Amino acid sequence: MKELHKKFDRFHNHVLDDHQARRKTERDFIPKDMVDILLQYAEDPDLQVKLTRDQIKGLIQDLLVGGTDTSALTVEWALNELLKHPRLIRKATEELDRVIGRDKWVEEADFSKLPLLEAIIKETLRLHPLATLLSPRYALEDCTVAGYNIAKGTTVFINTWSIGRNSKYWDSPEEFIPERFLEKDIDMKGQNFVLLPFGSGRRMCPGYNLGIKLIRSMLANLLHGFNWKLPRGMKPEEICMEEHYGLTTHPRIPLAMIPEPRLPVNLYQQVLI
Repeated sequence: MKELHKKFDRFHNHVLDDHQARRKTERDFIPKDMVDILLQYAEDPDLQVKLTRDQIKGLIQDLLVGGTDTSALTVEWALNELLKHPRLIRKATEELDRVIGRDKWVEEADFSKLPLLEAIIKETLRLHPLATLLSPRYALEDCTVAGYNIAKGTTVFINTWSIGRNSKYWDSPEEFIPERFLEKDIDMKGQNFVLLPFGSGRRMCPGYNLGIKLIRSMLANLLHGFNWKLPRGMKPEEICMEEHYGLTTHPRIPLAMIPEPRLPVNLYQQVLI
């Protein structure tokens, strides 16, 4: 962790120094991103609470870890599972072709018309929650939860990975079956305690709305825009689904995937432009 801290600190110092240099050299400087705004707050003489350089680094790190790695990893896990279950890729692309057609990309307004895509995302987060343990809770008073006496001052961890694989709540919990969510009205906003990938209550992930939109958009367009294949000679049953645990949960062996375009060429040119 100490070595990782040094590496991140060098990166953060580079980012801050680059932004500060631009602030000094540009005439009529206008803030362009979050770092510019934070540096502006740090230098504002009218603010009672001053932001330190270390606090700005912490906020940048929160954004990078919480807002990019988690979304990308969820899409990676979903693609791994779909390549392991080719029938699901066929069903998902059939839904996309039927609802979206092959003359445009998937947009935010289309999400509500893609129930199977939503079910795939929920099933991915059930089996592969990015944070296996939710943010710790602290008991403010003595209480009893599910028959257990919790003393005041106890730090409580919720194991959402274990909940997602508990046969008490899920049929065939170790299997990837998105269709289960087509039959059950279970949301991911912390109201259904059997599915808590983003947590619940006041300590729920503050980036839920943005994160889930990013995941939907990335996965939908990757499935809509490309046919996905395994490396030559590899079979679906050979895909390794073992997990490597850290701040987030990664596939232990990253999977090489081969994309082939499935939409008209002009749509890809629009994205490049």
